[in-house]
Amino acid sequence: MPVAAPERDAIMAALERLLAWPEIARSPQLGKFLDYIVRRTLDGDEQSIKAYSIAVDVLGRGEDFDPQSDPIVRVQARRLRGLLDEYYRTDGATESLQILLPVGRYVPEFAYDARLPSGSGVQAASADQARTARPGGVTLSWFALVAIAAGVGLLAYSLSTWGPRKGALAAADAMKPPSVTIVEFQNLADAGMPAPQVSGLAIELVTDLGQFEDIEVRYGGTGGESSGVTAEVPASDFVLTGIVRLDRDVVQYSAILTDTRTTSVVWSHTIPVSASDAGAMDVLDLVSRRLSLVLGSSRGPLHARTRQFLASETPVGEQVSLYLCRIMFDVYRDTGGASDAERAGACITALPETERQNPVALAISASLTAELADPQIAPDVSVDDRFRIAATSLERAIGLSPISSFIWEQRARLQEDMGDARMARADFGSSLQLNPANADALAAYARLLAFGGELAQARPLAGEAVEHSPSAPPWYQVVPALAALRDANYADAIARAELYAQADRELGPILAIMAGQGAGDSAVVNRYLPQVLDVAAFRAGGVLPRLRQRITDEVLIEAIGGALLNAGVPRDALDRAY
Repeated sequence: MPVAAPERDAIMAALERLLAWPEIARSPQLGKFLDYIVRRTLDGDEQSIKAYSIAVDVLGRGEDFDPQSDPIVRVQARRLRGLLDEYYRTDGATESLQILLPVGRYVPEFAYDARLPSGSGVQAASADQARTARPGGVTLSWFALVAIAAGVGLLAYSLSTWGPRKGALAAADAMKPPSVTIVEFQNLADAGMPAPQVSGLAIELVTDLGQFEDIEVRYGGTGGESSGVTAEVPASDFVLTGIVRLDRDVVQYSAILTDTRTTSVVWSHTIPVSASDAGAMDVLDLVSRRLSLVLGSSRGPLHARTRQFLASETPVGEQVSLYLCRIMFDVYRDTGGASDAERAGACITALPETERQNPVALAISASLTAELADPQIAPDVSVDDRFRIAATSLERAIGLSPISSFIWEQRARLQEDMGDARMARADFGSSLQLNPANADALAAYARLLAFGGELAQARPLAGEAVEHSPSAPPWYQVVPALAALRDANYADAIARAELYAQADRELGPILAIMAGQGAGDSAVVNRYLPQVLDVAAFRAGGVLPRLRQRITDEVLIEAIGGALLNAGVPRDALDRAY
């Protein structure tokens, strides 16, 4: 129902003051965003305030806009929410009527601060509600840390009581994707300093972790100051809470993950951000992505139960699930081992037919087929036929799930194996646009760029994957190893190349030889040279022809050739079979 005068007049006056505020006035797009949602609400047209309509009517996106793949509305809403919070803490502190944008919604709310004179008859929320809608406006003492720590336990206990959570780790626990409820972080930063961005971090995490198809993510609201859970929040395996505090000139964003079955903290992590950067509008993107690199990883704490189950080698028999197959496949990606590939392939084969047609299952099967890792593929099937089979499956998977970062990553890897670097780059770009915290895609894309001679572009991508994802597997180390060689940091290059050699029996030992030569360490050279000469693909067609199938950077190829010649490899062995 439309809002009538004088209420409408009071709200429009408050809107005009906001639009004239320099921080909003210097961003016409945000001002238009605010004006649009306020006027639609006043007209009683709240139902039409959707991400799509905002993108098309306000932000200039085309009619083909897809809210699932383009986060522009969410990002701009967070920026606007932050400016509203700042306005009512500073220049607008004396405003009695406040225009608020609740976290997770695009429909504004209008509220009076009961501490100030109203001057209008607008029906308003209580002062407590208004203050609750402005996280960061209340300063908590350091003693609140104790209350929050207790609240984490209470929150986990309350969630655990909604369903049967007892018993030792069993196969059933490993079969289903983990679920996590994310609660808004508590702001403990001193109100006397420029306030860090906090409000909406949980929404960012829900959105970012929602891009991982093997996690069930739920929003738990503000959480309150004790347990803070409402009865509407369903049971979850884990709950993620957090605090934001100031430590000298650094803002510490600390996340705490609690297992609701045991009510114990199973993981915690702190991301330091300078006080000046913590007030920037994009800081929540940064913090959420860093946390998602850990929590979204199959090597992270959310999947630890299933990883432990698989490591125990407990027979699963016919009791399999698509989630279990996905984790098996991720283990294969980490190790590159044939036995891990066979296990993942057997798991997919054991799924019911309907689940084998799931787009994720199709993508897994395609990758195993293309990489000669599917035990169901006969050994006499040609490489071209395997690639054709894989490409067909991946096309179907993308058609069924076009916004899956995981599926686009698998197709990028196939394009790379087929020698089409241009298409591989495009597909990796799609994968990372859909999920910037897909660490495997980051590392694989960085490797592709480095092999194409674009090491400068590859370094930051690989650095993020190695530094911020948990237990980075050996294959992540190729770009850092190449970067260390380029920087003449040979000790680091040896360490990283030796790790990479565990995953790549062709290039890893060669990089170790190059690093050993740079360091003057003949023991390293002597240790890895026999491994290079023993590679079957090198013996069948020569070292450099084989490497040129993977590496298009001729500068790197020439450096490899020179290093192997200096190590004593016969020139003929570089270019032809031996």
